Amino acid sequence: MSRLLAASFALCALLTTVLAVSAAPPNFSGTWVLDKQKSQGLRGPMANADITLTVTQDDKQLTVETKYAGGGREMPAQKATYNLDGSETTAETTGFMAGKATYKAKWSNDGKTLELQTTIKGSRDGNEFTRTTTEQWELTEGGKVLKIVRKGEGRNGPFESTLIFNKK
Repeated sequence: MSRLLAASFALCALLTTVLAVSAAPPNFSGTWVLDKQKSQGLRGPMANADITLTVTQDDKQLTVETKYAGGGREMPAQKATYNLDGSETTAETTGFMAGKATYKAKWSNDGKTLELQTTIKGSRDGNEFTRTTTEQWELTEGGKVLKIVRKGEGRNGPFESTLIFNKK
């Protein structure tokens, strides 16, 4: 009887571990390079730039550093930090979209997709602007591909794109 009880406890512990691991949200950490051939809706300098994301993630935060090369416009690297508990973070942005940024993250109900919301309020060429962007992040192909569906509203109206990044 004690062997059966011990085996039952061991099986329960194993199942609990498997369920906990399978329920863990994806980790987007890594260096990601934009695949322009597979991406859709690229416009402006983004259509011609080489874009690299360097993502770090732990249980509390996701930090994204975006680097642009080429594209006809010098754009400094941008860094954004999102709290994974859903609370907002703020930072000053520089370069083309200089202003005050507010960042917020939210996991989907199934825990497989991360929604990132960014609002930047600033001034460019003497005009005030607000740019709001929502991104849905999802890992595909066994974690080798990062798919980002980006929608937003800016001074040139609404925009939508699907960005495909390959893990470096």
